[in-house]
Amino acid sequence: MTRFRELHGCWARLTALVVLAVLGALPVGALERERLFGPEIQTGDYKHPASMTELNNGDLYVVFFSGRGEYKDNQAAVFGSRLKSGTRRWSKPVSIASNPFHALGNAVIWEAPDRGVWLFYVTRYGELWSDSRITAKVSRDGAKTWSEPFQITFEAGTMVRNRPVVLEGGDWLLPVYHEVGTDPELDDPRNRSFFLRYHPDRRTWTESNRIGSRLGNIQPAPAVIDGEHLVAFCRRGGDYEGRPDGWMVRTESLDGGRTWSEGVDSALPNPNAAVDFLRLRSGHHLLVYNHSFTNRTPLTAALSFDGAKTFPRRRDLESDPKGDFGYPTAIQTRDGRIHILYTSDERTVVRHLTLRESELTSGEPKP
Repeated sequence: MTRFRELHGCWARLTALVVLAVLGALPVGALERERLFGPEIQTGDYKHPASMTELNNGDLYVVFFSGRGEYKDNQAAVFGSRLKSGTRRWSKPVSIASNPFHALGNAVIWEAPDRGVWLFYVTRYGELWSDSRITAKVSRDGAKTWSEPFQITFEAGTMVRNRPVVLEGGDWLLPVYHEVGTDPELDDPRNRSFFLRYHPDRRTWTESNRIGSRLGNIQPAPAVIDGEHLVAFCRRGGDYEGRPDGWMVRTESLDGGRTWSEGVDSALPNPNAAVDFLRLRSGHHLLVYNHSFTNRTPLTAALSFDGAKTFPRRRDLESDPKGDFGYPTAIQTRDGRIHILYTSDERTVVRHLTLRESELTSGEPKP
């Protein structure tokens, strides 16, 4: 009888754990965190922003722009580093894009379905980002060697920040934006997000309409909801002082990204900071952003189960009130893990953390 009671007690505890898991009340485990590159890496003190992709062979590849500062170095470069599959040590960052006459910025790395690895980045032809154009390079050997650079856009003020998404039918959609104005401390309300659609068979780009909004918007992060229905979240315009009506901008396409709705205020705050948005393999959607009207802290991951209408599950990934955690990039690798890359310490440190979707579905929903 004693043995029966012991077994019954074990089964009761196990059943309780299963019930708690189903109800979403289990405690969330510790995240896997990694400090990748800081001032000790001699690429330049400034390391911002950063981007990541998973290569076909399972390697992870990270790129970042580095130099003396955002406006201080016309010889700053884009650097790349590799984590070989099955290892734990990142390679020493090496320069993969540079220009002796013009400053670079905002590097995006992405492996396409045909296994070509694309590097998109910004080349600034004047003193301000509104003088920029988008440049690209392509690797056909897994990011070991690169093509010569070629220009994607020719209009002054066109820039890139987030990776492409693959659409039904095989076309790619590259999120881009257009900046105007001469004040580096203000994102002009005339700034617009838009998208470049790449046709792999024709090797041509076509442009969507441009998305206006109340404060202006930049750096769209798109994801497929279902079929030709897409949603993108954008960084709001304005200054960096914070404002109680500084909401993340939401826009929607019902025709596969060819046309987009006017940008509207979402229900999520935005301190004039970049966001990333991702459709997970489960069909749910992940949004990574700063849940604040004023600061780039906390860095928050939010999960939607209803096609990006609401985000009831949230977890703060970084919450130091004195910290700054900016420009997140999120990918889900083939093993199901979610990787989030971001910069901190006044844009001098690249950081990386991993988690699983179950670590966001646990716990009570947040309003």
